[in-house]
Amino acid sequence: MSVSGHTTSNTTDTLNNTAAFFLKDPTDPELYTPTSHTRGPWSAEHCHAGPPTGLLARAMELAQPHQRLTRLTVELTRPIPFSPFRVTAAIIREGRTVTTAEAHIETPAGKPILSARGLFMNPAEEPLPFAADTLNNQTIGHYGSPEDAIKGRFPIKQTLHGLPAFIGDGIETRYLQGENSNPGKTGIWLKTVPLFDDETPSPFQRVCPIADCGNALGRLAEVQDITFMNTDLTILLHRDPVGEWMGSDAECFWEPNGIGSSDARLFDEQGIVGRAIQTLLLR
Repeated sequence: MSVSGHTTSNTTDTLNNTAAFFLKDPTDPELYTPTSHTRGPWSAEHCHAGPPTGLLARAMELAQPHQRLTRLTVELTRPIPFSPFRVTAAIIREGRTVTTAEAHIETPAGKPILSARGLFMNPAEEPLPFAADTLNNQTIGHYGSPEDAIKGRFPIKQTLHGLPAFIGDGIETRYLQGENSNPGKTGIWLKTVPLFDDETPSPFQRVCPIADCGNALGRLAEVQDITFMNTDLTILLHRDPVGEWMGSDAECFWEPNGIGSSDARLFDEQGIVGRAIQTLLLR
């Protein structure tokens, strides 16, 4: 599908430290208003799914603070409106070592928008008798550090509406050595604004906006020619990422039947931390 696009701005060095993805409602602790950094690329009326996924993770972590959020799956069966919405969470089954939770996004009037499932686990009380660097020696150091990477613009340089959006001033981009913004498998460092300007996000919350970028990073054509919306997102973190910079090494698989997938390795300066998987609708 051929559509007209508009170039957006993007920082190449530092982010606006006062910026955030959402504003809190002073009278309702479950109601949030997206800022322009949250607007998605496809429609001016819809959010990019990454920041709201961070809110879903936050709600689950507040509901279950004694265990570690390990996996989150959100089904994006309808767009998330670029307008105030409510986020709630509840424990479905609580266990001593494994707990499942649900989180929901609703309109202020209570109309369901989407749901997510989360898996919490208790880490071992003591380190197991093997060295992590032995198991991960093929990946540790492979991606280098953000300081060694090349500053640049986010790979998608156009939206379909031309308004300020997620791929604009709310995200900083650095490419791994030898990588660029062309379509195809891409390794990249990203840093975003936080969910709120008065909170430090948890490691899982921080990685959510970046985890939802795999379809853009590994795309096989430009958005002016083929749209590649993801209909879900699964994030699995076997280790908490460290630092503000998060890495994604993303690859996409497209089929002529209009269905595709994105598979991204997530990493920090110490190595691989997990994976992000998306199912894609191609048109």
